[in-house]
Amino acid sequence: MVVAPLTLTCLVLSTLFAAALPIVLYRRLRVPLGLNARDAIAGIAVFALFASVIERALNGYVLHQNAAVAAWLSHPLTFVIYGALTAGVCEEVGRFIAMKMMWQRAVAAKAAVAPNSLANSASEASVANAAVSCSTTSRPSVSARVSMRKKTVVPPSTGDSTALGYGIGHGGAEAWIVGVLVQIQWIVFAVVANRGELDSYLGSLPDESLMRIQMVLASLSPLTAGVFLLERVAALVLQIGLSVLMWRGVRAGWYAILPLAIVAHALVGLPAALFQVGVIPLYAVDGLYALLAIIVAVVLVKMFQRTARTA
Repeated sequence: MVVAPLTLTCLVLSTLFAAALPIVLYRRLRVPLGLNARDAIAGIAVFALFASVIERALNGYVLHQNAAVAAWLSHPLTFVIYGALTAGVCEEVGRFIAMKMMWQRAVAAKAAVAPNSLANSASEASVANAAVSCSTTSRPSVSARVSMRKKTVVPPSTGDSTALGYGIGHGGAEAWIVGVLVQIQWIVFAVVANRGELDSYLGSLPDESLMRIQMVLASLSPLTAGVFLLERVAALVLQIGLSVLMWRGVRAGWYAILPLAIVAHALVGLPAALFQVGVIPLYAVDGLYALLAIIVAVVLVKMFQRTARTA
């Protein structure tokens, strides 16, 4: 069995694009929208803990270690409901906890800055004057350079840029953990298969597992790479949209935002769950996600363009 060179090239390119997208997006928007690295790191940590550890452990227990519940979930309808709600509860509870902490930190930072605003303004003016006077004669003093560097540090924000930074981190972690790392594994399998060494490379696996891997490799095509990329881009956009929704609810002090976000996340995951049980075809799922991602992306672009104009 050989994976066509064109297919392998498309797989590599789509994986590189999915890996680079959240990084490039963050770097391009960091300065114009005032993104804070802490927000992105919080998003990465929440997805890694709540989706990759807690949700996976819960699924492992429910589907493989609890025979009674596993039998109940063997019905397609209950499996779809469970799958959609589990992802929604785990990720949105983590997002809610993180954003509550981020909101409290931003409010505390804003309150701490307010009493010192007059002193800071005077200090900044003196630093600016010193920098201007030194620029015509020599390099600015060490204290002036340190003060100017401090001004470039982005403080915690109460605006929507916090949600954007968090969403890029959360969605970027999903792109890497769920998409890129898995895709790299299939690329390695494809390269090994093309060398005729797949059986020896996976010799420790049962014959059934080896057969399943060979079937997946045989099904790979440039279209598969395109579908993968579409799913990763759509997932990143939707994660940013869910982050903005949660942040605005937390900022408004609206505690109903948590159940609303869980339901919204579950509805987003519903088409994928329906595909897993064979209710709807893959092209319908991907078409729906593409349409939803375009709508969310248009709303987000208009919202942040407004924010940039009023900043």
